[in-house]
Amino acid sequence: MIRRISVYITENQYPYKNLAVEEYLTLHTEPGECILFLWQNRRTVVIGKNQNCWKECRVRELEEEGGYLVRRLSGGGAVFHDLGNLNFTFCVRLDDYSVERQTEVILRAVRKLGIRAERTGRNDLTVDGKKFSGNAFYRSGDYCYHHGTLLVDVDQKQMSRYLNVPQEKLRSNGVESVRARTINLKSLQPDLTIKRLQLALTDSFAEVYGCEAEQFPESRLDWSAIAAAEERFASWEWKYGNRIFFRNELEHRFAWGSLDLQLRIESGKIIELKAYTDAMDESLAEQLVELLTDCRYDAESMVRRLEHMETDETLREDIRAWLLRAL
Repeated sequence: MIRRISVYITENQYPYKNLAVEEYLTLHTEPGECILFLWQNRRTVVIGKNQNCWKECRVRELEEEGGYLVRRLSGGGAVFHDLGNLNFTFCVRLDDYSVERQTEVILRAVRKLGIRAERTGRNDLTVDGKKFSGNAFYRSGDYCYHHGTLLVDVDQKQMSRYLNVPQEKLRSNGVESVRARTINLKSLQPDLTIKRLQLALTDSFAEVYGCEAEQFPESRLDWSAIAAAEERFASWEWKYGNRIFFRNELEHRFAWGSLDLQLRIESGKIIELKAYTDAMDESLAEQLVELLTDCRYDAESMVRRLEHMETDETLREDIRAWLLRAL
């Protein structure tokens, strides 16, 4: 039975730190306690634990433009975060875990603001059939969290740009996102702010659980443990090295001929490559296979490998520019 509830609102906007704090809060929630963590990330795509980031997101564009790719602990689909989005996490032990009750906090807060919201589909919260919140869930032993997004004034052009990845030939055994029409709450309530939503959530949290919502004391946080988790979430191995296997085929016709690369990728590395070309350089396909096998599957790593390719400079530069566009 829940006897104590608290709210922790952070001003940090660095996504790997926020995921580390979220994990720490979850694994240190006491019996009979529920913590509501409210947080924001700047320009971030967050993918589910078992998703293929290359299938879900324009990774290179996102990172070149100062954004972050994040792989969370929970399952589910890819979402875009910016400072027009408010994220929530309910941290609670298994005996007191109730998606229905936790969701009621969100719905009641949004309705307090004069917006008719309901729960629909696969854990989505909507208004008139348009999604403003996606939810996901995580459990480690007795420790659980339920988290999600709240679209207040998200840049939907950027969201569509980073999440829209038409790679028809890429085949993956990872979980794929289900795209849905989205809506910003601010379009329904023009004077809505992140601060107003935080206050409404705090009030609804107290109402639903029937006790006063305290401010979570930062003295309970172990920042050295959080820093270690932050480093793990930010690591290449966690973001890209997940043991998802997939195939991709990259094709292009250049002035000097066609090139078709068929790749098998596992744990973020090219484990097998076949190259087909009608170029006059008879060694091209063999060199590509030799140089790119066991290479990380990202354009920069592949391009660095190709610096050692012995061929015409124009041909090498054409392949380099193509890979930087294609991946």
